[in-house]
Amino acid sequence: MAAPSSGGELRFLDPAVIARIGSMELKARTIVEGALAGLHRSPFKGFSVEFAEYRQYMPGDDLSTIDWKVFARSDRYYVKKFEEETTTECRLLLDMSRSMGYGSRGVSKLEFGSYLAAALGYLMHRQRDAVGFIGFDDRIVTMLPPSARPGQLRALMVSLDRATLGERANVSKPLHQLAQMLVKRGMVILISDLLDDPEQVVNGLKHLRFRGTDVIAFHVLDPDELTFPFESVARFRDLESDDEVMATPSIVRETYLRQIRDLNAFYERELRLAGIDYCRLDTSRPLDFALMSYLSARSRAV
Repeated sequence: MAAPSSGGELRFLDPAVIARIGSMELKARTIVEGALAGLHRSPFKGFSVEFAEYRQYMPGDDLSTIDWKVFARSDRYYVKKFEEETTTECRLLLDMSRSMGYGSRGVSKLEFGSYLAAALGYLMHRQRDAVGFIGFDDRIVTMLPPSARPGQLRALMVSLDRATLGERANVSKPLHQLAQMLVKRGMVILISDLLDDPEQVVNGLKHLRFRGTDVIAFHVLDPDELTFPFESVARFRDLESDDEVMATPSIVRETYLRQIRDLNAFYERELRLAGIDYCRLDTSRPLDFALMSYLSARSRAV
């Protein structure tokens, strides 16, 4: 697989390119390997099984730790010397409500969120962490309990590949339900457009944090939702309620942009004050920023 270009065009991390790749597992592997190719060339250090350095192979070493790419270049056997490992139990929460179906650049928020969840799950599998999955709209729709067993990655990919839009969002309800279910500390990663009552969403995430869980919130928005680029008079429909309104973009743009900025600022301020990692994502941008945010949070948690 080609590495990201030195010019910074991470085309293998472009959501539109990822969408054209075959299976969900292949999408995940492409995203992760593309991101880590850049990571290995940077001074960033971080997650549990990321290697610290190479050393020459010695009899008795695990053959799975041999780097065959290095062997192909040097004709010598080298193994990756790993950092000390710490297993984490992590749950990926994906919003599958109707508003996640919006996509102005060929990739919907749900598709983008699925690719991100798949990449994170693939990365956790590499880290030998136990990973689980919860899909929700106004309730928990599907649940895959956390596990580090060999077949878990495949089960996760199947669940994500089958993710479909549901009903209206009620983000806080599944969060409170999950908080009541948890019996041990771990990590919860929420992937959602957060287009719901912001105070209720924050309260739900705080409930998880109060239980000792490390929480990361990925706030996924379409570029149109961030910039409101529309020009002509149009009928706008709420994907959650099906309510429609006629509007002239030039008249409502300033008010809309102020409200979306206020919403984003509210989430960022309140979640950071609660010790929750917050990362806003534009679905037209490469996925490496999301992975770096996860790795940074993970390195602090272990």
